[in-house]
Amino acid sequence: MMKRLLPLAAAIALSACAVGPDYQRPGVELPDSWTSAPAAGPGAAEAAALDARWWERFGDAELSRLIDEALAHNRDLVAAAARVDEAAALSSQARAALLPRLDANAGYSRGRRSAETSTPGSPLVSDVRSANAVLSWEADLWGGLRRGNEAARAEFAASRYSREASRLAIAAQVADSYFQLRAFDAQLQIARDTLNTREQTLKLQERRFKGGVTSALDLRQAEAEAAAARAAVPTLEQSVGQTERALSVLVGKSPRTLATPPARGKTLAALAIPPAVPAGLPSELLARRPDLAAAEARLVAANARIGEARAAYFPSIKLTAQTGSESLALASLFSGPARTWAFVANLAMPVFDFGATAARVDAANARQRQALAGYEKAVQDAFRETFDALQAQGTSADAEAALATQARALRDTLRLARLRYDNGYSNYLEVLDAERGVYRAEQALIDARLTRLRAVLALYKAMGGGWQQGDATPG
Repeated sequence: MMKRLLPLAAAIALSACAVGPDYQRPGVELPDSWTSAPAAGPGAAEAAALDARWWERFGDAELSRLIDEALAHNRDLVAAAARVDEAAALSSQARAALLPRLDANAGYSRGRRSAETSTPGSPLVSDVRSANAVLSWEADLWGGLRRGNEAARAEFAASRYSREASRLAIAAQVADSYFQLRAFDAQLQIARDTLNTREQTLKLQERRFKGGVTSALDLRQAEAEAAAARAAVPTLEQSVGQTERALSVLVGKSPRTLATPPARGKTLAALAIPPAVPAGLPSELLARRPDLAAAEARLVAANARIGEARAAYFPSIKLTAQTGSESLALASLFSGPARTWAFVANLAMPVFDFGATAARVDAANARQRQALAGYEKAVQDAFRETFDALQAQGTSADAEAALATQARALRDTLRLARLRYDNGYSNYLEVLDAERGVYRAEQALIDARLTRLRAVLALYKAMGGGWQQGDATPG
């Protein structure tokens, strides 16, 4: 009987269709291609294509080493990897629910019955040994277990994509902190050079004042400018120290080594600027972003949970087969007369649960709508970030070029102002104004270079680490 029923139940379960909606990717209106990207010549797409190690395009070996260290030791990534392991275990658990389960048990019992209620002459004390194997299986007629397995697999995929998104975010954050650190280094060096120049100027004005060549006004102005430069140095030193420690935390250094400054590579000005994004790249390339893939995987899981909840409306069939032995003596436990077997088919069907099942279905539908909104919002954010980064890529380059021209012009202005002052054609105020202008222009040029590097970094991050047209969409 059992041999006949099990194949029949299996055939019924395999042929049954799963309740609940099948997943279909939501339709989202996308532009055909990037229209705001700058025009590119022949071969630009190949030149701009990036691999997984996109940060190497900046041409700084120390930056690459820091990012590699962060990807290996950053605590947020360690936690993300643990979440992937958890999701993998839950996926395996859901898959196991589809398969039969075999349990084995052995037992021993010894007891005494009441002489008042026992048949006269029967033994009052009994010893019973037993050994059994139990095979159980729930026939997934309505696909509830299959939907649960589908959801668990999608959640596992979402955790893996989220880990990749975290890796991309950490790599970008390390690069951004490194760029900021090199910018502070450059600004600190300018501040120190300016302080050195102004202290020398102050000494010269003191000698001139004592010799009656210059006025007290020029002396006090030189003293004030030197003090202003002296005040800027410790502020920038503090910024350098804070950025160094933030970068050390990102790369996963222990608290004991946080005081050790990270090594430097190239200067901010020497860092390479990767090629611009070529025009005409298709919008579908954004699908390679791991956060978009994670959002869609969560939507797949939420969609499958609806079917899992709906399956509770229908009957469930559980089949249990047991075989074993039971004997009063251990020596005869596995003999033929001690053999036992049983087969149980259990049918359970909900009749009235005060709306509990309907509420679970409603909750699953609500979570699916939340996941859908989250996916659509992720698509919107992806395109906004990409368009912003594309625009910033061009405007930041223009701004840097303009500020470089301004800085060169102001350096010439300072040189001419000093010549005029030394030859008695102008007062010291013109020199001070020129010095201030050069200082501000050089600091602004560093900020512009940092902004340009960050624009490229934002574009890499917005496009999932690159824009290789031949890449396969994560699935």
